[in-house]
Amino acid sequence: MNRGNKWALLPFIVFILLFIGTGIITQDFSTMPLNVAVLLACIVAFFMNRREKLSKKLQVFTAGAGHPNVLLMVAIFILAGVFASVAKDMGAVTSTVNLGLSYLPSNYLLVGLFIIGCFISLSMGTSMGTVVALAPIGVGIADATTISLPLAMATVVGGAMFGDNLSVISDTTIAAVKTQGVNMKDKFRVNIKIVLPAAAVTALFLTYITWGTSARQGEYTFHLLEVLPYLIVLIAALIGIDVFIVLVGGTVLSAAVGFYNGSFTVTSLLQSIGAGIISMEDIAIIALLISGLVAIVQYNGGIDYLLAIISKRIQSRRGAELGIATLVSAADISTANNTISILLTGPIAKDIAEKYDVDARKSASLLDIFASVWQGLLPYSPQLLAAASVAGISTLSLLSYSFYPVIMAVFAFVAIIFRFPNLKK
Repeated sequence: MNRGNKWALLPFIVFILLFIGTGIITQDFSTMPLNVAVLLACIVAFFMNRREKLSKKLQVFTAGAGHPNVLLMVAIFILAGVFASVAKDMGAVTSTVNLGLSYLPSNYLLVGLFIIGCFISLSMGTSMGTVVALAPIGVGIADATTISLPLAMATVVGGAMFGDNLSVISDTTIAAVKTQGVNMKDKFRVNIKIVLPAAAVTALFLTYITWGTSARQGEYTFHLLEVLPYLIVLIAALIGIDVFIVLVGGTVLSAAVGFYNGSFTVTSLLQSIGAGIISMEDIAIIALLISGLVAIVQYNGGIDYLLAIISKRIQSRRGAELGIATLVSAADISTANNTISILLTGPIAKDIAEKYDVDARKSASLLDIFASVWQGLLPYSPQLLAAASVAGISTLSLLSYSFYPVIMAVFAFVAIIFRFPNLKK
């Protein structure tokens, strides 16, 4: 294995010190904008590895930023912003939230949001699609109740991460089973035994902490026609329709309802679409910069160094499972992309699993679970960025409410320590 280069990780260290360190020192995490921190880290990366010409570094950076998966993610961000803006201006968010407040006790609104997120992500196979579908509803619930906005957004992300590592159509699941050479169905059976109890505990905890929740006083009027776009989007997500079709279809339907109820003219619709695109510009730029930065760090040997350091400390089966978890965690923290982190570490994890007799179903599950754990906790992950962008808050404000990723990690560690589940060859 390539031993890599530890100094290649310097841009990541600069990024962490700038973004998180500045917030801790000033006690205000809005002091250092995330896009500025990433940009400065990119500049540091360009000054490293002087043996390479600047033109080569630019080529590596643009190849990383322009990777098909990255551009696909940016396109989803933009479409999500358009759908959220058009649906909100048409009245969908208000009617959907008021419908829930009219028929559901406010104590169960948040746990209901989490469970719906679990089902959508499981059916849709994408955490991003789930976040963009549910985030506006989460904002509406927070506005209409005493539930805090960061808690509502973190709950949306938690529900989204449930299916992201479990769905049989998720790209992370596909990457995990392919790199470990295991059957999709077998991996699912092992994976669900670990994460389903974590989801159940999270649901109970959310019910407990929101038990005294009260809806703000007022008359909660709603129109079922205005709820229809969200209903169609949720159903389409549940049956596994592509997220692009879901978002475009939801936007078209929202526009049609808006014309019908008088919310839109041609001019106001175009302005709403433009506002939706603008709302996602920042997150799109951040995604491009982070992806380019990761490409340079990987090219300079930073990722290889992390993998080599972790893998050489493994000495037992339990240690092998912990090593696999640590490998994919380090990769995901470095890349903020769970699919890429699994593809990077999968071949090494397979070698470790074979050497220390770790069942391939377990190694595939651990790869997928721990990659999802960090996607739900990193303040610069696309999922948190998308949720925070819709809500207009800092990603760091979500971290103290990110219960499901933490509980999922706890259950995964328990599964490693106690060798659960007991798998037969």
